[in-house]
Amino acid sequence: MEALRPKFDLNPVHFSPISKKLPKPTSVSSKYLTPRKCRAFVPRNSLFRTKSDAQIDSRRESLLPRCSDTSLINSAKEVVESVARGVVGFTAAAAVAAVCICWDSPATAESLTVAFPVSRAREVNTVQRTLVEAWGLIRETFVDPTFNHQDWDLKLQQTMVEMFPLRSADAAYNKISGMLSTLGDPFTRIISPKEYQSFRISSDGNLQGVGLFINMEPKTGHLVVMSCVEGSPAARAGIHGGDELVEINGESLDGIDSEAAAQKLRGRAGTSVTVKLHNGTDSESNSSFREVNLPREIIKLSPISSTIIPHRTQDGRLLKTGYVKLLAFSQNAAVDMENTVHEMEDQGVESYILDLRNNPGGLVKAGLDVARIWLDGNETLVNTIDRDGIMAPINMASGHALTHDPLVVLVNEGSASASEILAGALHDNGRAILVGHKTFGKGKIQSVTELHDGSALFVTVAKYLSPALHDIDQVGITPDVQCTTEMLNSPPKERNVMGSPLEADSCIMVAEHELDVQESKGAAS
Repeated sequence: MEALRPKFDLNPVHFSPISKKLPKPTSVSSKYLTPRKCRAFVPRNSLFRTKSDAQIDSRRESLLPRCSDTSLINSAKEVVESVARGVVGFTAAAAVAAVCICWDSPATAESLTVAFPVSRAREVNTVQRTLVEAWGLIRETFVDPTFNHQDWDLKLQQTMVEMFPLRSADAAYNKISGMLSTLGDPFTRIISPKEYQSFRISSDGNLQGVGLFINMEPKTGHLVVMSCVEGSPAARAGIHGGDELVEINGESLDGIDSEAAAQKLRGRAGTSVTVKLHNGTDSESNSSFREVNLPREIIKLSPISSTIIPHRTQDGRLLKTGYVKLLAFSQNAAVDMENTVHEMEDQGVESYILDLRNNPGGLVKAGLDVARIWLDGNETLVNTIDRDGIMAPINMASGHALTHDPLVVLVNEGSASASEILAGALHDNGRAILVGHKTFGKGKIQSVTELHDGSALFVTVAKYLSPALHDIDQVGITPDVQCTTEMLNSPPKERNVMGSPLEADSCIMVAEHELDVQESKGAAS
């Protein structure tokens, strides 16, 4: 997948591949569209020398939360005592810190304080705090209240004991990942601050940079421009695909990978960056090199590409079908979809193909908002099941579809998460026919929380069923009509420049046939 997603100077999200072709699916709960920071802190006077159990005992009560929830207090005592016993096992001179974790959940408006042995390595000590934050969030929100049938409090103690002698932050983060892996849920995970910034950029859809897609040429190791965002500073400066990026602000890029170069190109809107380029046609001539000063701007990356496909019906009439490819569910996905549908309606489109193939998901709220564009009334969009097993439907509120034209949705094994929520909502409510192949099968929803060190924790907080109560997780959605996989690896690259590849796409041909059938039924009625 990395080969298909060149590095961009604004560092879009790069999903870890499930296979060589498909990005790892992800969905984020609509409740956490704006990632919240976990309010954890180390009390100023919480560090103290530990020389005996008695000394620790004298401090324990001051480390416990003042709250009315007796069970929470007792649980906190058990954790503090278990970790404290581990402290004495390390060294009589080990220091102990306390972290107070606060949750935003109305159901748990309490705090929990945990003592832990302070690592002598400062960077490991920072990760220790992150460990406690992550553990606390899992404790309060993870969809499985048995934590995969294990003692979650004991797991904190074990992980802290393993982390204490480490000397690097990377090794310490690996211990957190190891702890999370015992939950048996691959979607509950921690990501680094750099990865989280990429996720935020992808979700927000509003980026700050110069608008360059860059990648490293494998044979030469040179950084090459793949393309420019239309209308971006790079495009306006006449930079073209194939140009080699030689310097950024006078610094040679020899030995610099595409990610590091992307970091250098990014920056606050209103600032500028100077790049030196080589056009690649004449390595000996100085005229083949040029320097360009590029202003950084806010750049909007639309997750949608579209075109109008003209085709003739069986009776010879020429119809216009609107083709809309949705690449991901970012915050601006629904707005862009709405604008696209309005434009197509103005151009006389009479039917639609919504392509969700290889769309790994994104923000759940974005998926629901896109569904509302196509549906009327008070239809159920999805059903969620929380950690207590309580099912709650998410319904529309007096919805009004932008169009009632016939609709086919294309799906395949790369359609996951929010894509499956959208496909299920449109299919189960009788709005669309599904064409393609069975979807990935991810029926879980994650929340995302920014931790104190800039990393982020993804936690599975709920499961979901389709409006018709079909379980999607590890099952997927089977389309109404199957099609072959030819041309699936040739997606449209630019909006409104899509003729040939679409005409040769067998799934689109099947979709057009289904639309003709719907149109003929409508005419007959």
